[in-house]
Amino acid sequence: MYQGLSEKNKTLAIIGLGYVGLPIALAFAKKFKVIGFDIRPDRVGLLNKNIDPSKEIGEAEFEGCDIVFTHDIDVLRSANFFIVAVPTPIDEHNNPDLTALLSASGTVGKVLKKGDYVVFESTVYPGCTEEDCIPILEEQSGLKFKQDFYVGYSPERINPGDKEHTITKILKVVSGCSEDSLDNIAKVYGSIITAGIHKAPSIKVAEAAKIIENTQRDLNIALMNELSIIFNKMEINTYDVLKAAGTKWNFLKFVPGLVGGHCIGVDPYYLTYKASTIGYHSKVILAGRQTNDSMGAYVAKETAKILIAKGLHLQSAKVLVMGATFKENVSDIRNSKIADVINELKSFSINVDIVDPHASAEEFYHEYKIQMSPAPNAPYDAVIIALGHNEYLGMDENSFKALMSDNGVLIDIKGLYRDKIKELTYWSL
Repeated sequence: MYQGLSEKNKTLAIIGLGYVGLPIALAFAKKFKVIGFDIRPDRVGLLNKNIDPSKEIGEAEFEGCDIVFTHDIDVLRSANFFIVAVPTPIDEHNNPDLTALLSASGTVGKVLKKGDYVVFESTVYPGCTEEDCIPILEEQSGLKFKQDFYVGYSPERINPGDKEHTITKILKVVSGCSEDSLDNIAKVYGSIITAGIHKAPSIKVAEAAKIIENTQRDLNIALMNELSIIFNKMEINTYDVLKAAGTKWNFLKFVPGLVGGHCIGVDPYYLTYKASTIGYHSKVILAGRQTNDSMGAYVAKETAKILIAKGLHLQSAKVLVMGATFKENVSDIRNSKIADVINELKSFSINVDIVDPHASAEEFYHEYKIQMSPAPNAPYDAVIIALGHNEYLGMDENSFKALMSDNGVLIDIKGLYRDKIKELTYWSL
């Protein structure tokens, strides 16, 4: 398989061209003949104009790529090595939503041929590839797993907004259904990954590795958030405490914050769901999730308390929230916990304006039914800096004063300005 791809006698296809799929597709297209498939015609149309709808990849990165973008399943019939990179979110009950993954498996199954490979990159619980996806591939293709086609799993390692740790510079975990398939899959990924390849002993191990990467981070942030709540009651600055504790060589340097997005705030639920199906009810992981999921409301309540302490009537108070995406310097608003802050503020009848230089107002309204403002409409009683967008990092106390009425409040969720504010009422996690 690897030799056929290298000689361009065979074709590689990426299913799903979002934050994960598009960078992979373009990286492979510099080596192999590639088909980029997505079910959204509007996205495909932009990609054919060398425009990334997610605004992560510049036009120059499309140059020199041997790639065809399409939403036509018939075009996929010429592919031999399929990589599935579709979203795997959670539903309103925090259970895995495999709709896109199972649909993509059906799509691949309809065009699968003898000798083909399918590698899944979407984050799933251990066992999902073999228990949920492969049966669909067999059913749709009429082919037999391990006999007619081969499957692997290689967890995505894309960090949106990070221009340093790009896909080729992050060590890649790969797995396969047999020694031969593992060798081929490792060679295919090894052709673009300069950081190296780690061969996992099984598909389940590779699936589990991805899940615990983000679960570990989630739990560490949850601890920092709980500490922040405790220290706030003690009137101790959390960041001062962390700075002091961080002087010890083995202290892990995590900080409190809102945990949103489509990875850290989602992946642990896949693990706890799977654990429940085998009779184990998670305690530590779910406790961390509960803490992190409650932080948006906590920030809003603390803001309301400060405004009340200043003698303001909440119904007439006006607050500006700066930042709406799930993390700094990206346009992705999926699972943004800033929406929780806004909704909780509004539950107190506080008037809220939201601005963000990266977020699409249309997408934010579609996702959360919250209207963004094109620009601030000062003065405000409080300003909440929710994210460290580059556009905000150059601001100082006078910048915030210009947005506020007298005796204003700065709520600095990430503690970015803790050493710069001397006159305004200041609060951070």
